[in-house]
Amino acid sequence: MDQSTRTTDLSSRAHWKNTILAGLANYIDAGSIVAGAAGLTLWTTMFHLSSSYVGLIGAISSNAISAGVGALIGGRLCDKLGRKKIYQWDMLFYAFGLLFIIFAASSWMLLAGYVIAGLAVGADVPASWTLIAELAPDGARGKHSGVAQVLWYCGPVVVLLLSLALSPLGVLGIRIVFAHLFVLALCLWFARRRMKESEIWVAAERAVRERAARAGDAAVTSFGHVRELFNRRNVGAMLFLIGMYGIWNLWAGTNGFFLPFILRTVGSESQAMSVTIQCVSFAAGIASIYFIFMRLVDRVDQKLLFGAGALLQVIGMLLLSLFRLTEPVALGYVLLCGIGGGFGQQSFFQLWSGELFPTLLRSTAQGLMFAVVRIGLGFWSLYVPTLTKNGFSTLAWILTGFVAFSGLIGFIFAPRNEGKTLDEIQRERHARPETRSAAPVTG
Repeated sequence: MDQSTRTTDLSSRAHWKNTILAGLANYIDAGSIVAGAAGLTLWTTMFHLSSSYVGLIGAISSNAISAGVGALIGGRLCDKLGRKKIYQWDMLFYAFGLLFIIFAASSWMLLAGYVIAGLAVGADVPASWTLIAELAPDGARGKHSGVAQVLWYCGPVVVLLLSLALSPLGVLGIRIVFAHLFVLALCLWFARRRMKESEIWVAAERAVRERAARAGDAAVTSFGHVRELFNRRNVGAMLFLIGMYGIWNLWAGTNGFFLPFILRTVGSESQAMSVTIQCVSFAAGIASIYFIFMRLVDRVDQKLLFGAGALLQVIGMLLLSLFRLTEPVALGYVLLCGIGGGFGQQSFFQLWSGELFPTLLRSTAQGLMFAVVRIGLGFWSLYVPTLTKNGFSTLAWILTGFVAFSGLIGFIFAPRNEGKTLDEIQRERHARPETRSAAPVTG
Protein backbone atom coordinates (compact mmCIF):
# COMPACT_ATOMS: atom_id res chain seq x y z
CA MET A 1 0.00 0.00 0.00
CA ASP A 2 1.56 3.32 -1.06
CA GLN A 3 1.62 6.45 1.08
CA SER A 4 -1.26 8.21 -0.71
CA THR A 5 -3.56 5.19 -0.31
CA ARG A 6 -2.64 4.89 3.38
CA THR A 7 -3.34 8.60 3.91
CA THR A 8 -6.70 8.32 2.16
CA ASP A 9 -7.69 5.32 4.31
CA LEU A 10 -6.74 7.14 7.50
CA SER A 11 -8.68 10.20 6.41
CA SER A 12 -11.73 8.08 5.60
CA ARG A 13 -11.59 6.36 9.00
CA ALA A 14 -11.29 9.75 10.69
CA HIS A 15 -14.37 11.03 8.83
CA TRP A 16 -16.43 8.02 9.87
CA LYS A 17 -15.19 8.21 13.47
CA ASN A 18 -16.18 11.88 13.71
CA THR A 19 -19.57 11.14 12.15
CA ILE A 20 -20.28 8.36 14.65
CA LEU A 21 -19.18 10.47 17.64
CA ALA A 22 -21.40 13.33 16.50
CA GLY A 23 -24.26 11.06 15.47
CA LEU A 24 -24.46 9.32 18.83
CA ALA A 25 -26.46 12.35 19.93
CA ASN A 26 -29.31 10.79 17.94
CA TYR A 27 -28.94 7.51 19.85
CA ILE A 28 -29.11 9.37 23.15
CA ASP A 29 -32.03 11.52 22.01
CA ALA A 30 -34.19 8.62 20.83
CA GLY A 31 -33.07 6.40 23.70
CA SER A 32 -34.10 9.08 26.20
CA ILE A 33 -37.54 9.39 24.62
CA VAL A 34 -38.23 5.66 24.69
CA ALA A 35 -36.74 5.14 28.16
CA GLY A 36 -38.82 8.02 29.48
CA ALA A 37 -41.99 6.57 28.00
CA ALA A 38 -41.17 3.09 29.31
CA GLY A 39 -40.62 4.38 32.81
CA LEU A 40 -43.63 6.66 33.16
CA THR A 41 -46.05 3.88 34.12
CA LEU A 42 -43.74 2.65 36.85
CA TRP A 43 -42.99 6.16 38.10
CA THR A 44 -46.71 6.92 38.19
CA THR A 45 -47.34 4.00 40.50
CA MET A 46 -44.30 4.65 42.68
CA PHE A 47 -44.89 8.37 43.21
CA HIS A 48 -48.70 8.33 42.82
CA LEU A 49 -48.52 10.83 39.96
CA SER A 50 -51.71 12.45 38.72
CA SER A 51 -52.62 12.26 35.03
CA SER A 52 -51.96 15.99 34.68
CA TYR A 53 -48.47 15.58 36.16
CA VAL A 54 -47.73 12.69 33.80
CA GLY A 55 -48.95 14.84 30.91
CA LEU A 56 -46.67 17.65 32.07
CA ILE A 57 -43.65 15.33 32.11
CA GLY A 58 -44.50 14.06 28.63
CA ALA A 59 -44.93 17.58 27.26
CA ILE A 60 -41.68 19.00 28.60
CA SER A 61 -39.47 15.91 28.27
CA SER A 62 -36.78 15.27 25.65
CA ASN A 63 -39.52 14.31 23.21
CA ALA A 64 -40.96 17.81 23.18
CA ILE A 65 -40.64 21.23 24.80
CA SER A 66 -37.38 21.02 26.77
CA ALA A 67 -35.56 19.57 23.76
CA GLY A 68 -36.94 22.38 21.62
CA VAL A 69 -35.73 25.04 24.06
CA GLY A 70 -32.34 23.34 24.28
CA ALA A 71 -32.03 23.29 20.50
CA LEU A 72 -32.93 26.97 20.27
CA ILE A 73 -30.26 27.97 22.79
CA GLY A 74 -27.65 25.44 21.75
CA GLY A 75 -28.01 26.15 18.05
CA ARG A 76 -27.31 29.86 18.52
CA LEU A 77 -24.36 29.25 20.85
CA CYS A 78 -23.01 26.73 18.36
CA ASP A 79 -22.74 29.43 15.67
CA LYS A 80 -21.31 32.04 18.04
CA LEU A 81 -18.86 29.96 20.08
CA GLY A 82 -18.14 27.01 17.79
CA ARG A 83 -19.47 23.51 17.34
CA LYS A 84 -16.94 21.81 19.60
CA LYS A 85 -17.77 23.67 22.81
CA ILE A 86 -21.43 22.75 22.55
CA TYR A 87 -21.24 19.13 21.43
CA GLN A 88 -18.50 18.36 23.94
CA TRP A 89 -19.84 19.87 27.16
CA ASP A 90 -23.56 19.27 26.72
CA MET A 91 -22.98 15.57 27.37
CA LEU A 92 -21.89 16.38 30.92
CA PHE A 93 -25.03 18.45 31.36
CA TYR A 94 -27.08 15.53 30.04
CA ALA A 95 -25.37 13.09 32.43
CA PHE A 96 -26.08 15.44 35.33
CA GLY A 97 -29.78 15.43 34.42
CA LEU A 98 -29.89 11.64 34.25
CA LEU A 99 -28.60 11.43 37.82
CA PHE A 100 -31.86 13.00 38.97
CA ILE A 101 -33.82 10.30 37.15
CA ILE A 102 -31.61 7.38 38.16
CA PHE A 103 -31.75 8.30 41.85
CA ALA A 104 -35.21 9.87 41.84
CA ALA A 105 -36.74 9.70 45.31
CA SER A 106 -39.64 12.06 44.63
CA SER A 107 -41.62 13.42 41.71
CA TRP A 108 -39.78 16.75 41.56
CA MET A 109 -36.45 14.96 40.96
CA LEU A 110 -38.04 13.05 38.10
CA LEU A 111 -39.38 16.24 36.53
CA ALA A 112 -36.05 18.04 36.95
CA GLY A 113 -34.16 15.15 35.37
CA TYR A 114 -36.45 14.97 32.36
CA VAL A 115 -36.14 18.73 31.78
CA ILE A 116 -32.34 18.86 32.13
CA ALA A 117 -31.82 15.82 29.90
CA GLY A 118 -34.21 17.29 27.33
CA LEU A 119 -32.36 20.62 27.27
CA ALA A 120 -29.04 18.81 26.77
CA VAL A 121 -30.11 16.52 23.94
CA GLY A 122 -31.88 19.44 22.28
CA ALA A 123 -28.69 21.49 22.34
CA ASP A 124 -26.68 18.58 20.96
CA VAL A 125 -28.85 17.94 17.91
CA PRO A 126 -28.06 21.11 15.89
CA ALA A 127 -24.41 20.92 16.95
CA SER A 128 -24.00 17.30 15.85
CA TRP A 129 -26.03 17.61 12.64
CA THR A 130 -24.10 20.72 11.63
CA LEU A 131 -20.80 19.06 12.37
CA ILE A 132 -21.68 16.00 10.30
CA ALA A 133 -22.60 18.19 7.32
CA GLU A 134 -19.41 20.24 7.59
CA LEU A 135 -16.97 17.37 8.22
CA ALA A 136 -18.36 14.93 5.65
CA PRO A 137 -16.26 14.41 2.51
CA ASP A 138 -17.54 16.03 -0.67
CA GLY A 139 -19.98 13.72 -2.42
CA ALA A 140 -20.74 11.71 0.73
CA ARG A 141 -22.64 14.17 2.90
CA GLY A 142 -25.92 12.25 2.62
CA LYS A 143 -24.22 8.95 3.39
CA HIS A 144 -22.67 10.37 6.56
CA SER A 145 -25.91 11.99 7.69
CA GLY A 146 -27.54 8.58 7.28
CA VAL A 147 -25.26 7.20 10.00
CA ALA A 148 -26.83 9.58 12.50
CA GLN A 149 -30.27 8.34 11.48
CA VAL A 150 -29.22 4.70 11.91
CA LEU A 151 -28.07 5.57 15.42
CA TRP A 152 -31.40 7.28 16.07
CA TYR A 153 -33.19 4.02 15.23
CA CYS A 154 -30.72 1.95 17.27
CA GLY A 155 -31.44 3.91 20.45
CA PRO A 156 -35.07 2.77 20.78
CA VAL A 157 -34.22 -0.83 19.87
CA VAL A 158 -31.57 -1.14 22.59
CA VAL A 159 -33.76 0.62 25.17
CA LEU A 160 -36.81 -1.49 24.31
CA LEU A 161 -34.86 -4.74 24.59
CA LEU A 162 -33.20 -3.64 27.82
CA SER A 163 -36.54 -2.60 29.26
CA LEU A 164 -38.05 -5.96 28.36
CA ALA A 165 -35.14 -7.91 29.82
CA LEU A 166 -35.14 -5.86 33.04
CA SER A 167 -38.93 -5.61 33.42
CA PRO A 168 -39.01 -8.14 36.32
CA LEU A 169 -36.94 -5.64 38.34
CA GLY A 170 -39.62 -2.96 38.10
CA VAL A 171 -38.38 0.57 38.80
CA LEU A 172 -34.85 -0.70 39.33
CA GLY A 173 -34.85 -1.97 35.76
CA ILE A 174 -35.75 1.48 34.42
CA ARG A 175 -33.03 3.03 36.57
CA ILE A 176 -30.53 0.64 34.96
CA VAL A 177 -31.77 1.58 31.48
CA PHE A 178 -31.13 5.25 32.24
CA ALA A 179 -27.79 4.30 33.81
CA HIS A 180 -26.63 2.84 30.48
CA LEU A 181 -27.41 6.19 28.82
CA PHE A 182 -25.52 7.95 31.63
CA VAL A 183 -22.40 5.81 31.05
CA LEU A 184 -22.62 6.34 27.29
CA ALA A 185 -22.88 10.12 27.76
CA LEU A 186 -19.71 10.16 29.88
CA CYS A 187 -17.85 8.00 27.37
CA LEU A 188 -19.05 10.25 24.55
CA TRP A 189 -17.92 13.37 26.42
CA PHE A 190 -14.45 11.85 26.86
CA ALA A 191 -14.17 10.67 23.23
CA ARG A 192 -15.34 14.00 21.82
CA ARG A 193 -12.56 15.87 23.62
CA ARG A 194 -10.15 14.84 20.85
CA MET A 195 -12.39 15.95 18.01
CA LYS A 196 -11.35 19.08 16.12
CA GLU A 197 -13.43 22.15 15.50
CA SER A 198 -15.16 22.43 12.13
CA GLU A 199 -12.70 24.00 9.67
CA ILE A 200 -15.59 25.58 7.81
CA TRP A 201 -16.76 27.37 10.95
CA VAL A 202 -13.20 28.46 11.85
CA ALA A 203 -12.72 29.90 8.37
CA ALA A 204 -16.05 31.73 8.52
CA GLU A 205 -15.26 33.22 11.91
CA ARG A 206 -11.82 34.33 10.75
CA ALA A 207 -13.25 35.96 7.65
CA VAL A 208 -15.69 38.07 9.64
CA ARG A 209 -13.04 39.09 12.14
CA GLU A 210 -10.69 40.13 9.37
CA ARG A 211 -13.44 42.08 7.64
CA ALA A 212 -14.33 43.80 10.90
CA ALA A 213 -10.68 44.66 11.52
CA ARG A 214 -10.35 46.18 8.05
CA ALA A 215 -13.43 48.26 8.83
CA GLY A 216 -11.87 49.45 12.07
CA ASP A 217 -14.15 47.43 14.35
CA ALA A 218 -11.68 45.37 16.37
CA ALA A 219 -14.25 44.66 19.10
CA VAL A 220 -16.58 42.63 16.93
CA THR A 221 -18.34 39.97 19.00
CA SER A 222 -20.98 38.64 16.60
CA PHE A 223 -20.24 36.62 13.50
CA GLY A 224 -23.64 35.72 12.07
CA HIS A 225 -26.33 38.27 12.82
CA VAL A 226 -29.70 36.69 13.57
CA ARG A 227 -31.45 39.27 11.41
CA GLU A 228 -29.79 37.69 8.35
CA LEU A 229 -31.67 34.49 9.09
CA PHE A 230 -34.93 36.26 8.32
CA ASN A 231 -34.24 37.34 4.78
CA ARG A 232 -36.59 36.00 2.13
CA ARG A 233 -34.37 33.10 1.03
CA ASN A 234 -33.68 31.76 4.52
CA VAL A 235 -37.25 32.22 5.75
CA GLY A 236 -38.49 30.30 2.73
CA ALA A 237 -36.13 27.43 3.49
CA MET A 238 -37.18 27.34 7.14
CA LEU A 239 -40.89 27.36 6.32
CA PHE A 240 -40.37 24.53 3.86
CA LEU A 241 -38.42 22.39 6.33
CA ILE A 242 -40.71 23.11 9.29
CA GLY A 243 -43.76 22.31 7.19
CA MET A 244 -42.29 19.11 5.82
CA TYR A 245 -40.73 17.77 9.02
CA GLY A 246 -42.93 19.40 11.65
CA ILE A 247 -46.20 18.04 10.28
CA TRP A 248 -44.65 14.60 9.83
CA ASN A 249 -43.34 14.73 13.40
CA LEU A 250 -46.91 15.13 14.68
CA TRP A 251 -47.58 11.72 13.17
CA ALA A 252 -44.34 10.22 14.49
CA GLY A 253 -44.87 11.60 17.97
CA THR A 254 -48.42 10.25 18.09
CA ASN A 255 -47.47 6.77 16.93
CA GLY A 256 -46.97 5.57 20.48
CA PHE A 257 -50.56 6.37 21.35
CA PHE A 258 -52.22 4.17 18.74
CA LEU A 259 -49.70 1.31 18.43
CA PRO A 260 -50.93 -0.30 21.69
CA PHE A 261 -54.45 -0.16 20.24
CA ILE A 262 -53.24 -2.06 17.18
CA LEU A 263 -51.66 -4.72 19.35
CA ARG A 264 -54.81 -5.17 21.41
CA THR A 265 -56.98 -5.34 18.29
CA VAL A 266 -54.98 -8.12 16.66
CA GLY A 267 -54.93 -10.04 19.93
CA SER A 268 -51.29 -9.60 20.92
CA GLU A 269 -51.34 -7.85 24.24
CA SER A 270 -48.13 -9.16 25.79
CA GLN A 271 -45.21 -6.83 26.41
CA ALA A 272 -42.92 -9.17 24.51
CA MET A 273 -45.09 -8.98 21.38
CA SER A 274 -45.34 -5.20 21.70
CA VAL A 275 -41.56 -4.87 21.87
CA THR A 276 -41.12 -7.31 18.98
CA ILE A 277 -43.40 -5.37 16.64
CA GLN A 278 -41.77 -2.06 17.54
CA CYS A 279 -38.32 -3.55 16.98
CA VAL A 280 -39.46 -4.84 13.57
CA SER A 281 -40.46 -1.29 12.69
CA PHE A 282 -37.08 0.12 13.74
CA ALA A 283 -35.20 -2.71 12.02
CA ALA A 284 -37.04 -1.95 8.78
CA GLY A 285 -36.03 1.69 9.17
CA ILE A 286 -32.37 0.82 9.74
CA ALA A 287 -32.30 -1.43 6.69
CA SER A 288 -33.99 1.26 4.62
CA ILE A 289 -31.50 3.94 5.69
CA TYR A 290 -28.49 1.75 4.98
CA PHE A 291 -29.53 0.06 1.74
CA ILE A 292 -31.55 2.91 0.19
CA PHE A 293 -30.87 6.34 1.71
CA MET A 294 -27.12 6.05 2.32
CA ARG A 295 -26.43 4.35 -1.00
CA LEU A 296 -28.58 6.54 -3.24
CA VAL A 297 -29.05 9.99 -1.71
CA ASP A 298 -25.77 11.45 -3.00
CA ARG A 299 -26.28 10.08 -6.53
CA VAL A 300 -29.96 10.12 -7.53
CA ASP A 301 -32.74 12.70 -7.81
CA GLN A 302 -33.48 13.55 -4.19
CA LYS A 303 -36.96 14.79 -5.00
CA LEU A 304 -37.97 11.41 -6.41
CA LEU A 305 -36.25 9.50 -3.60
CA PHE A 306 -38.05 11.56 -0.97
CA GLY A 307 -41.36 11.18 -2.79
CA ALA A 308 -41.05 7.40 -2.86
CA GLY A 309 -40.41 7.26 0.90
CA ALA A 310 -43.34 9.53 1.66
CA LEU A 311 -45.65 7.51 -0.59
CA LEU A 312 -44.81 4.26 1.21
CA GLN A 313 -45.73 5.86 4.52
CA VAL A 314 -49.04 7.14 3.16
CA ILE A 315 -49.89 3.65 1.89
CA GLY A 316 -49.00 2.23 5.31
CA MET A 317 -51.33 4.66 7.06
CA LEU A 318 -54.11 3.99 4.54
CA LEU A 319 -54.00 0.33 5.53
CA LEU A 320 -54.99 1.34 9.05
CA SER A 321 -57.60 3.84 7.86
CA LEU A 322 -59.36 1.67 5.26
CA PHE A 323 -59.16 -1.94 6.45
CA ARG A 324 -60.15 -3.91 9.50
CA LEU A 325 -57.20 -4.40 11.79
CA THR A 326 -55.70 -7.85 11.40
CA GLU A 327 -52.18 -9.14 11.88
CA PRO A 328 -51.29 -8.81 8.16
CA VAL A 329 -52.63 -5.21 8.13
CA ALA A 330 -50.67 -4.33 11.26
CA LEU A 331 -47.49 -5.92 9.91
CA GLY A 332 -47.96 -4.18 6.55
CA TYR A 333 -48.33 -0.85 8.31
CA VAL A 334 -45.20 -1.37 10.40
CA LEU A 335 -43.07 -2.46 7.43
CA LEU A 336 -44.27 0.19 4.96
CA CYS A 337 -43.91 3.06 7.43
CA GLY A 338 -40.58 1.75 8.67
CA ILE A 339 -39.11 1.36 5.20
CA GLY A 340 -40.57 4.61 3.90
CA GLY A 341 -39.45 6.51 6.98
CA GLY A 342 -35.87 5.37 6.46
CA PHE A 343 -35.53 7.60 3.40
CA GLY A 344 -38.33 9.96 4.26
CA GLN A 345 -38.89 13.16 6.19
CA GLN A 346 -36.50 12.88 9.13
CA SER A 347 -33.49 11.73 7.11
CA PHE A 348 -33.96 14.50 4.56
CA PHE A 349 -34.65 17.12 7.24
CA GLN A 350 -31.24 16.47 8.76
CA LEU A 351 -29.56 16.57 5.36
CA TRP A 352 -31.30 19.62 3.91
CA SER A 353 -31.19 21.66 7.13
CA GLY A 354 -27.41 21.31 7.04
CA GLU A 355 -27.20 22.48 3.43
CA LEU A 356 -29.60 25.37 2.94
CA PHE A 357 -28.16 27.96 5.35
CA PRO A 358 -24.88 29.92 5.57
CA THR A 359 -22.18 28.55 7.87
CA LEU A 360 -22.57 31.11 10.64
CA LEU A 361 -26.33 30.67 10.73
CA ARG A 362 -26.49 26.93 10.05
CA SER A 363 -26.88 25.74 13.65
CA THR A 364 -29.05 28.73 14.57
CA ALA A 365 -31.48 27.79 11.79
CA GLN A 366 -31.45 24.11 12.74
CA GLY A 367 -32.00 24.95 16.41
CA LEU A 368 -34.89 27.29 15.63
CA MET A 369 -36.59 24.78 13.35
CA PHE A 370 -36.04 21.89 15.76
CA ALA A 371 -37.48 24.02 18.56
CA VAL A 372 -40.62 24.84 16.59
CA VAL A 373 -41.09 21.16 15.70
CA ARG A 374 -40.53 19.75 19.19
CA ILE A 375 -42.47 22.45 21.03
CA GLY A 376 -45.31 22.06 18.54
CA LEU A 377 -45.32 18.32 19.24
CA GLY A 378 -45.43 19.06 22.97
CA PHE A 379 -48.61 21.10 22.66
CA TRP A 380 -50.15 18.64 20.17
CA SER A 381 -49.53 15.75 22.58
CA LEU A 382 -51.77 17.43 25.13
CA TYR A 383 -54.76 16.97 22.79
CA VAL A 384 -54.06 13.45 21.54
CA PRO A 385 -55.77 11.69 24.49
CA THR A 386 -58.94 13.67 23.72
CA LEU A 387 -58.80 12.65 20.06
CA THR A 388 -58.43 8.99 20.95
CA LYS A 389 -61.73 9.14 22.84
CA ASN A 390 -63.49 9.73 19.51
CA GLY A 391 -62.30 6.39 18.20
CA PHE A 392 -59.22 5.06 16.46
CA SER A 393 -60.58 5.58 12.94
CA THR A 394 -60.81 9.36 13.34
CA LEU A 395 -57.25 9.60 14.63
CA ALA A 396 -55.98 7.29 11.87
CA TRP A 397 -57.42 9.56 9.17
CA ILE A 398 -55.95 12.66 10.83
CA LEU A 399 -52.54 11.04 10.95
CA THR A 400 -52.84 9.87 7.35
CA GLY A 401 -53.48 13.49 6.43
CA PHE A 402 -50.37 14.57 8.33
CA VAL A 403 -48.16 12.09 6.47
CA ALA A 404 -49.68 12.94 3.08
CA PHE A 405 -49.49 16.72 3.53
CA SER A 406 -45.93 16.52 4.81
CA GLY A 407 -44.91 14.37 1.85
CA LEU A 408 -46.57 16.76 -0.59
CA ILE A 409 -44.70 19.76 0.85
CA GLY A 410 -41.40 17.90 0.70
CA PHE A 411 -41.91 16.66 -2.84
CA ILE A 412 -42.96 20.04 -4.25
CA PHE A 413 -40.21 22.12 -2.65
CA ALA A 414 -37.39 19.55 -2.39
CA PRO A 415 -34.01 20.95 -3.46
CA ARG A 416 -31.74 19.14 -5.91
CA ASN A 417 -28.43 19.05 -4.02
CA GLU A 418 -27.26 15.53 -4.80
CA GLY A 419 -23.55 15.45 -5.65
CA LYS A 420 -22.99 19.12 -4.78
CA THR A 421 -20.51 20.40 -2.23
CA LEU A 422 -21.53 22.84 0.50
CA ASP A 423 -19.49 25.44 -1.38
CA GLU A 424 -21.51 24.91 -4.56
CA ILE A 425 -24.83 24.98 -2.73
CA GLN A 426 -23.96 28.22 -0.97
CA ARG A 427 -22.70 29.82 -4.17
CA GLU A 428 -26.01 29.04 -5.82
CA ARG A 429 -28.14 30.21 -2.89
CA HIS A 430 -26.14 33.08 -1.48
CA ALA A 431 -23.43 33.85 -4.03
CA ARG A 432 -20.92 33.52 -1.20
CA PRO A 433 -18.27 30.76 -1.25
CA GLU A 434 -17.93 28.40 1.68
CA THR A 435 -15.04 26.00 1.44
CA ARG A 436 -12.67 24.33 3.79
CA SER A 437 -9.69 26.18 2.35
CA ALA A 438 -11.21 29.58 1.61
CA ALA A 439 -13.14 31.45 4.27
CA PRO A 440 -16.79 32.16 3.58
CA VAL A 441 -18.17 35.63 4.10
CA THR A 442 -21.20 35.56 6.38
CA GLY A 443 -22.66 38.08 8.77
